[in-house]
Parts: sequence; C-alpha cells; structure tokens
Amino acid sequence: MNRIGISILSLTALGGILLGLTPVQSGQGTIGVGAKEIRPVLDKAVGYLKTTQGQDGSFSPKLAGPGITAVVVAGLLRGGIGADEPVVARGLNYLEGQVKDDGGVYSKGLANYTTSVAAMAFQEANKAGKYDTLLKNAGNFLKGIQKDTDPKNAAFGGFGYDGKKRPDASNTLYAVEALIAAGVPRDDPAIQNALKFISRCQNLPGEFNDQPFAKKAGKDDIGGITYHPFDVDDNPHKTADGGLRSLGGMTYGGLKSFLYAGVARDDPRVVAAVGWIRKHYTLEENPGMGQKGLYYYYHTFGKAMQALGEDNFADAHGKKHDWRRELFDALKSRQQANGSWSNAGDRTFMEENPDLATAFAVLALSYADAGKR
Repeated sequence: MNRIGISILSLTALGGILLGLTPVQSGQGTIGVGAKEIRPVLDKAVGYLKTTQGQDGSFSPKLAGPGITAVVVAGLLRGGIGADEPVVARGLNYLEGQVKDDGGVYSKGLANYTTSVAAMAFQEANKAGKYDTLLKNAGNFLKGIQKDTDPKNAAFGGFGYDGKKRPDASNTLYAVEALIAAGVPRDDPAIQNALKFISRCQNLPGEFNDQPFAKKAGKDDIGGITYHPFDVDDNPHKTADGGLRSLGGMTYGGLKSFLYAGVARDDPRVVAAVGWIRKHYTLEENPGMGQKGLYYYYHTFGKAMQALGEDNFADAHGKKHDWRRELFDALKSRQQANGSWSNAGDRTFMEENPDLATAFAVLALSYADAGKR
C-alpha cells in the first residue's frame, strides 16, 4: 500500500506510531486512529462477547454454524487480542472441531461462507505453521465447490452457498479472500476464474462483462457491482432500465478481491469500481441497501480501503476523507452500552442478531487502526 510519509517526528512519537499508540501524521493532518483510542471500544466488545460465547466456544451456532465464531476470532486476533486469551482460544478450539474430512469447516449449511471465514481466522492465528495443513485442505475444499461450467456460462468461476446453489458475488468474494489466506497463488485458475465471475457482476459492459444487463446500466450504476447476474426480470435489484443496481457491499468486496488477487490499479475494472465508490462514498448506509447489511458493509469497506491504500480518500466532489477515522466514529457511535452492536430489523443479512453484527463490527474496527497495515 501507499504510505503517507512521516517527517519531522521525534523518536518518541515515531516509537508510538510503530506500536500503534498514536495516529500517523501527514501534511493533510492526523490520519486514522491509534490503538489507544480503539482499545476501550474493543474491550467493551470483548466484555459483551464473553457473556454470549457458548461453553463449547461458539457464537450463535444455530444461526450460521461456525461462521459467526470465525468472524469474531479473526476480528479479535487482528485487534490485538492474543490467541491464548480464553475467548479466542475457546473459539479456535471450537472451529477446529468443526473441520470435516473433506477440508470444509461447516455444520449444516453455508459451507462456502463458513469455510471461508474460518480460513481467515486460522490464517490470523497461524503461528509457526500450526494451521498450514488445515488451511491447505480448506482451500482444496473451496476449489471443489466452485462452479466449473462452460466458460461462456455466466455462472462459471462463481461460488454459491455450497456446490449446488447458484453463485453470487458475496459468496465468491469471501471465497477469493479465503483461497488467498489458504496460500493459493494469485494466478491459480480457481482465483482467476472467480475474478471472471465477479467481473460478470460488474456494471462495466465490454471486455470483462458480456452479460446483457451491463449494457443497460445507468450512469449511477456504472462501475459498481451487483449481487448476481442472473434472472434479471425477477432480480430484486432490477432497475427501471432493465439493468441491475450496483450495491455498496458488493462493490467494495469486488474491489478488495481484484486488489488482493493482484489486478493492477489501472485495470478498467479497478478504475471503474473506484470511480463508483468515489460517487457513493458514505458510512451512513450500505449504498443500494440502506441500513441492511450495514456491518457487513463496514468490514468490507475497511478491507477494500486498506487494500487501495489511499489514506485520504477523495470522493467525486474532491472532498478528502480520513476513512479510518470516519469508520471508527461510525462504529463507536453505534456501539450499545453493553458493548455489542446490532441492526434492528435486518433479517436479510441477519444482523438483528447482535453476535453477528458485533462480529462484523469487531473485524471492521481492526481496519480503522492506523497501526494495522
């Protein structure tokens, strides 16, 4: 990532930055948030999570199997909570117990999602190669459920909830991140084919998207990414012109996937996605979905913005945003007195469940930290 230069700082201040205790400084002013400011918010979240963790180390397993537990563990580890801390250690032990003989990490359903987020959690905890074999097997499992159809088929390269369901952008974005976390090379066919599917979800007609809906994209949707490219007439995101609406969480997730997979910043897909984001930059809602999936959006926003590396992000009007500070402020202002987050009435993303919303919020919080690069 690009880094804003540090100059004319005392050795004491520089040491604080290296330890994540103070924000980075630049000619634009203070950038990001330091660990000293983030830690009280994180500690409140940990206090809440300790009250809802099951005796087996899980979080809301009836809702998403091992999925929520994996997001909690990944977020806490990234936030500086050690793997030997009871809340994390118990979570890891639970996740290890959910590993199946085929390499997947799941219970009854959502095998792609839960295996993907578990791989991310294990990668965060993978000291001295402890989880190398587990990660390799998880990567192989994910490859096995990827859609392997005619390359001309819109489903080609995509991932669904499992090997049978139709693919969508969200499942595919998670799978790409998990494959990379599992050590799969960026040029591996599984990752490259997944990028082809994501490209077919992008409102960018031409070389990368041959789907008819992309040619009907309005100027407000160009460059953004929709949930899936199928059944346009019955698609809930259909626009009046017959196209498909671009969505915030999907667009940030697509940008993150392109960058994680090594797609160049001057690639038309990256340029178009960033252009859409500049026009729709916000932390008040999940663009295209309102308040639905807000915490899903926050953590995807953080990952994508860090990968992009623009510390002061300029929107379409030229206004520069210290996105880490704005992300932190949005999270802090929405944290409840008991340390949790929740999204009342959000059944679409299931964020009315405070364990899930808190899991996403904790992970998002780690990307607001200027010391976490």
